Amino acid sequence: MQSDFLVIGSGLAGLSFALRAAEHGTVTLITKGDALDSNTNWAQGGIASVLPDGLRDDGDSIESHVADTLDAGAGLCNEEVVRTLIREGAETIDDLVAHGTDFDREGDRYALGKEGGHSHRRILHARDTTGHEIATSLVEAARRTKNIRILENHFTIDLITTGKLGSVTEDRVIGAYVLEKETGEVHIFRSDRIVLATGGCGKVYLYTTNPDSSTGDGVAMAWRAGANIANMEFIQFHPTCLYNPAATGPEARSFLVSEAVRGEGAILINDKGEDFVKKADPRGSLAPRDIVARAIDREIKKTGAACVYLDATHKPAGFMRERFPFIYEKLRSFGLDAETQPIPVVPAAHYQCGGVATDVDGKTSIRGLFAVGEVACTGLHGANRLASNSLLEANATARRALERMLKTYRPERDAPTAPQIPAWEHGDTTPPDEQVIIYHNWDELRRLMWDYVSIVRTDNRLRRAGTRLRNLRKEVRDFYWGHRVNADILELRNLVAVASLIVDCAIRRHESRGLHHTLDYPGIDERLQRDTILRRF
Repeated sequence: MQSDFLVIGSGLAGLSFALRAAEHGTVTLITKGDALDSNTNWAQGGIASVLPDGLRDDGDSIESHVADTLDAGAGLCNEEVVRTLIREGAETIDDLVAHGTDFDREGDRYALGKEGGHSHRRILHARDTTGHEIATSLVEAARRTKNIRILENHFTIDLITTGKLGSVTEDRVIGAYVLEKETGEVHIFRSDRIVLATGGCGKVYLYTTNPDSSTGDGVAMAWRAGANIANMEFIQFHPTCLYNPAATGPEARSFLVSEAVRGEGAILINDKGEDFVKKADPRGSLAPRDIVARAIDREIKKTGAACVYLDATHKPAGFMRERFPFIYEKLRSFGLDAETQPIPVVPAAHYQCGGVATDVDGKTSIRGLFAVGEVACTGLHGANRLASNSLLEANATARRALERMLKTYRPERDAPTAPQIPAWEHGDTTPPDEQVIIYHNWDELRRLMWDYVSIVRTDNRLRRAGTRLRNLRKEVRDFYWGHRVNADILELRNLVAVASLIVDCAIRRHESRGLHHTLDYPGIDERLQRDTILRRF
């Protein structure tokens, strides 16, 4: 199956790229689940952007947004990348509106929210389901576009490169092996221009705000293909995931209470009603996420409490119901009234700030391969992502990736005849009783990452995690090569690979910076103000 552009992933980054690329050729967009099964669709808060004069918050500016981003990034942001992407924010908003996204308004202006780390109101939102509004509008636009073919329930197994096929002159991407989940058949998708837009890896941890699809597929595929990986030690834990131990379903156990709730005045308190975050940072509940998550972690460990509380009971009656209707009604379904009861919350894995190493245009170290969105490490986020910068990055980088491709790489002109791609060879069918190995390893992996490689780390914990991961990698590798592939083994294979990359990066950083906090090196070491780059070859 051949197309001019192959896009893997159906969140904002992948859809935005596909819609633009369709004006220049045929696009195949592959997603392992439904088209709306993405982190974008789960995003509540919004998208950060400094709007033109007359539409922005008084006193806000590009410089102010840049300063807030650099401050949150703890010295590891690439300032040139930060300035470039933030300057293009307003254009990305226009793009989304043109495709049908309906942001909240106050009269003839956008209604702007505020979140942790931001000095001004600059968050555009659609109530508290902004991601769903964006994802729905883009999926509908893509389905209407003639040149775009969307293939749902197709799981990309691996990228195909000339290097893997034996070429010694140039390593470039030429396609991918893809599992059709319904039939179990593996197809070859041929393209010289491939975009990874697979999102993050939250499911590598026991507790996460991410959907089940967030298994780090793009990072793992890129690593196996030989691409450089950067800064995977920086995993952001969202401070306010609902604590609901009696929950029976995955949604109830991982329900995110948006940072926008704190932006509108809710305060984190302990069981005595104390605003404990103020002891860690004068900004209190609106400090950057790394600071708030660590403050909660310390409070829970110090007091032995199971959780802390997000208190919005001081807001006027009806406020939560009107401003955050989705969150309010979802909490009501769990037996909580956020207008009269503080919400029990704990931190949970939320966002990877590292990923496939790219430049500001999403270009990776492999010719023809680009990465956009959460799967990529462009240099925007540094050691900690500023709230709501993720959707901005996804849309802006998708635009730049296409422009870079069109300017610098034309397969019909630049690419020599591609080598023959061998057909996929199936292993033996997996016996049903052997599936228990996959489920056991999946559970063990997520628990060891939560216990050893989460908000606070030590060298000893990291070494223990590394040792067990080496054993898990061998078990998974043997299982993968010995049996017919299915979605479960592919996700476990990717999770083990990404977990190993997180640990390898964390072991190399002998300091505490941003989201990487270790008791063995509690301070910042200015000599380590550089990216952690892993190279496979």
